[in-house]
Amino acid sequence: MTRSAERMARIQPFHVMALLARARELEAAGRSVIHMEIGEPDFVTPQPVIDAGIAALRQGHTHYTPAVGLTALRERIAGFYRERYRLTVEPERIVITPGASAALQLVLSILVNPGDRVLMADPGYPCNRNFVYLLNGEPHGIPVDATTAYQPTPEQVQAHWDGKVTVLMLASPSNPTGTLLGLQDIRRLFAMVREQGSLIVDEIYHGLTYAGDAQTALAVSDEIFVINSFSKYFGMTGWRLGWLVAPASSVADLDKLAQNLFLAAPTPAQHAALAAFEPDNIAILEARREEFRARRDYLLPALRESGFDIPVTPEGAFYLYADCSRFTDDSFTFATRLLEEAGVAITPGIDFGSHRPERHVRFAYTTSLENLEEGVRRLREFLG
Repeated sequence: MTRSAERMARIQPFHVMALLARARELEAAGRSVIHMEIGEPDFVTPQPVIDAGIAALRQGHTHYTPAVGLTALRERIAGFYRERYRLTVEPERIVITPGASAALQLVLSILVNPGDRVLMADPGYPCNRNFVYLLNGEPHGIPVDATTAYQPTPEQVQAHWDGKVTVLMLASPSNPTGTLLGLQDIRRLFAMVREQGSLIVDEIYHGLTYAGDAQTALAVSDEIFVINSFSKYFGMTGWRLGWLVAPASSVADLDKLAQNLFLAAPTPAQHAALAAFEPDNIAILEARREEFRARRDYLLPALRESGFDIPVTPEGAFYLYADCSRFTDDSFTFATRLLEEAGVAITPGIDFGSHRPERHVRFAYTTSLENLEEGVRRLREFLG
């Protein structure tokens, strides 16, 4: 047998993928399944972007771009920061990547040495810790709960900081909880870590917020690494396109590493993304944001009335992180039974960390309001 590297024993799969595979089997056998497990918008890519992608192919835009991305796209993203956030970001600090995952991999790769510790919220996005394992670093989860809106505080970070910590990772809005950090929160956290390490802020759910636009961490400092994506708000998941904004002093290292890891993001996708910022496309995206808001405003009270504890109203993303301990002490088994017996697919807490995962599940409202209503009906029947 081929022997795998030792690090592979520490890198965990998405447990929800096994549930998704089973859901597909059930559907192939004729069962109806309501999907509330996957963090992917159900809307197809807006037509202006599709048209731009087709035009790019017809015009022969199929060759490599620079590793840091198409100059026109970097400039257009800089314009987006100016229009939406009233913030000047130099295009030279923007690096285009094959999805936000590649951006995270790039940033962590230039910051983390073997043995370094990286702090992150627990619960949090599972890839973060796996990327750190890939670099032979040590991910360290800070247990967070509703008392801090599932976001780490400076006091908590200080309590977990030691001589081996080099990076703090934040997410706003966060996955799986949908909560935000305000600029004052980010400012306090950055002030605490800046002399001893680096700060990475995941902003891939910006645009999908429901009490006004979120504020970017770039307003705090040019020395913060900010990750964003065309997948969530812009609805371009399969195009595999993201970006990061980096301190100017780090761009050369990011460029060098990008050349070696993936050479460049997909060229047709980069040309298509130029249309993502046009007014007609933004109008489509804003209408979809309102649809997500309506779904949240239906599902949140429906789950609370059904017995789930959701103490913090999420302000962004498209998730509800729910305490299911009233019904079970094993959320994975609960999610499995819910799929098999009721045809409703959700994500167990084990995918998001080690802080009370057995008592939490995540609901994604990435399906129609009609499907959500049917899902709640089945859920309540399942719960009796």
